[in-house]
Amino acid sequence: MGFLWALIVGGLIGWVASLIIGKDVPGGIIGNIVAGFIGSMIGQAIFGDMGPDIGGFAVIPAIIGAIILIFIVSLILRSVNKK
Repeated sequence: MGFLWALIVGGLIGWVASLIIGKDVPGGIIGNIVAGFIGSMIGQAIFGDMGPDIGGFAVIPAIIGAIILIFIVSLILRSVNKK
């Protein structure tokens, strides 16, 4: 049950980050989960474990990290699509 809970929370973190930044994550639900997991690693590396912890994710740094990740991915995809 713990792994399923982590997938759900990771997906929600990615989804919230995409809503905040106003860009869709490529890959739909799977992209949201990946953005949540990778964003959590980025955010916790930069900001530590501040804020509430849900499903193994420090929520505030995870969302900030996912926002950073989605922003960088959108910049890369935009530059690739221009060529």
